[in-house]
Parts: sequence; C-alpha cells; structure tokens
Amino acid sequence: MPLPVFSAEFDGQSSVCLAVTRLDLTQFRNYTALRLNVEPGPIVLTGSNGAGKTSLLEAVSLLAPGRGIRRAKPAQLGRFEADGCPWAVSARLITPVGEMSIGTGRDPADGPAGRRRVHVDGTAARSQADLARHLAVVWLTPDMDRLFDDGAIARRRFIDRLTVGYDPSHSGRVRTYDRVLRERSRLLRDGRRDPAWLDVLEERIAAEGVAIVAARRDMVARLDALTRDGDGPFPGAALAIEGEVEDWLDSGPALAAEDRLRQALAHSRARDTETGGASHGPHRSELHAHHLATARPASLCSTGEQKALLISIVLAHARLLTQVRGAPPVLLLDEVAAHLDEVRRWALFERLTRLGIQVWLTGTDESLFAPLRSLARFFSVVDGTVTS
Repeated sequence: MPLPVFSAEFDGQSSVCLAVTRLDLTQFRNYTALRLNVEPGPIVLTGSNGAGKTSLLEAVSLLAPGRGIRRAKPAQLGRFEADGCPWAVSARLITPVGEMSIGTGRDPADGPAGRRRVHVDGTAARSQADLARHLAVVWLTPDMDRLFDDGAIARRRFIDRLTVGYDPSHSGRVRTYDRVLRERSRLLRDGRRDPAWLDVLEERIAAEGVAIVAARRDMVARLDALTRDGDGPFPGAALAIEGEVEDWLDSGPALAAEDRLRQALAHSRARDTETGGASHGPHRSELHAHHLATARPASLCSTGEQKALLISIVLAHARLLTQVRGAPPVLLLDEVAAHLDEVRRWALFERLTRLGIQVWLTGTDESLFAPLRSLARFFSVVDGTVTS
C-alpha cells in the first residue's frame, strides 16, 4: 500500500511534504535497536530529561550533511563510546518525486577519526553532500536561544544550514573550503611554505570561498524579503550577511573577487603563520539580524525576542524552500514549546500545520502540545524506549 501524502496549501500552491516515515537506529546513543514508524505530519516526543528525546532528533539531523544538532564526532555517537562502537541511522522518506531510503553510520574499520559513511537507496554515496539533494533538515535547540549573542561561528553555521536546504551543493563547497583551509594552515604552521603548493591551495580556497559567499548572499536576500513582514506574533526581521568578500562582490564580478581573495591570502602568509588561521575569506563573514518592530539589532533583544526572531526566520525559510524545491524542510524543535507564551505556541503550531511541514517536537510536559492532539503522532520516551 502506498504511503499517505500529507499536503498543505501555501500561497495558493499545493506542496507535498518532505517527510520521514520510518526511522531505524542501531547502537546509536542510548538506543540498542529501534524502528519508529511515523507519519508525515507533526511528531511529538515527550518524556523526562535524559530519556532519549533529543537523541531521536539528533538521529534525524544526521540524515543531512554535517555533524548534527550536537556537533558530535562519528566516534562519539555509538552506544558504547569507549569501545568505538559502530552505529547506524537510516530512514524511509517520502519526497516530491517518490519514496526512497537514506542512511548514515560509522564503520570502526575506518579508525577513531574515520568519517561517517552515507548511502542512498542502498548504494554508497560519494559524500554527505548527497544527502542534501534529498532531505533538508533545520533545527532549533535550547543552545540556540542566544544565537545572536554568541560568536559569529554559530551564526555562520546556522546560515549555512539554511543555505544547504536552498542550494544542496553548498554543503560540498563548505566542506571542501574547510578542508583546503586546514591544509594551508598546516603547511604554514609546519614551516613548509612551498610557494607553488600554497598558490594551488589559495587558488582553490578563493574559488570555493567566493562561491560560498555568493550562495549565502543569494539565500539571505531571498529570505530577507520574506522575513521583513513578520508572521503574526513572530516579528519582522531584516537580514544581511556582510564581510570583505561580500564587499568585493558588490563592486565587481565573481572572478575579480576570486583574484582579490587569492592575492590577499598570498600577502597574509607571514601573519597567518603566526596566528594559525587565515586573515581573509568567508569564514570571517557575519550574519546580521534586526528586529524591525523595535529597530534593535537582534543581539540587543531579550531572550524571548531572539527566540521569536529565530522562529520567524525558520518559518520564512520553510516558505522559501516550498517555493524553490517544492517541499519545506523537516524541522526539529527541541524544547521550543516550553519557552513560548501561549499565543506564540498556538501560532507556531498553526503555521507548521498550514505549511504542511513535518516537525519533530520534544518536551517534558505533554499538555503544552494539546492543540496538536488531533493532528500529531504522540510518543512517550522512557530510558531509550519509545511507545505510542
């Protein structure tokens, strides 16, 4: 029997939801083995702290490129971390083009620092970037409540996750850029300043770096157009990403920006040898957000206002992906409901339902999710056991 299709109306267009319909875990975190059959609509996971709710969200987050909501290394995800236990996460999906399966896991034969492996419909994929072509995943966690107060690295990671949903190739560009940047830093640190080899690395850094900046700028500009009006109790936000490379793209073509970045890296080798980093590139860009109703930068807003801004951005991103990819992302909201007042909580549930989005919500108090009782699938999580 074919899987049911969960659809919703958005701006007069019907969008078919991108959704997980089955999640399988093997030796993952506090789960020895688990098969969880779910539906394309909202999923509510309730239980005490430490029961394993966030681990389920983490498993879903690993079905997208990157290190998931906890940014754990592959060797840290197995049930028996000290033994470097192999683990696996796989899922059955419905997508706008049909059903498929994807998965990821760790093979201990790869050693302690081995990369996690990825498969799509049972076939080994070349890299994690292949996951982004099939599934977009975005999350909000309690650690992100002060995202706009934290360092710029966290904001760049956030905007890169949103960009990957909009442009799946962005994941591969970011991974390549980070890898080549590390290789350049190692050469400088070890005193092996071979000009010819550094030229090669810096040329690759410049090409990937300008492509990263261009993708971020395009996505942020489109997102900014959707966030400015706000969404009911979720405030309007002005978004911009700024930096040296962004300025170069404003004043000339991409090839000229690549030349400028390559030259800047070459000229900063001595300084970068001392600092251990790179003085130029998209790893120094900054995401700026302003609360339009109060005319304040997000960093000066209260924790509640920042949470509302983040939700406004995520909802706008879901609308953007619906327009561009034909389906919104899968959304993971860890303990979000407990930190919203009743008006915003009800508004959030209504908008998620209207968008036709599969959202995984966690909380310790089941009563907070009462408005979703007739629409969501509820699960109780107790010590790594999940019951409907």
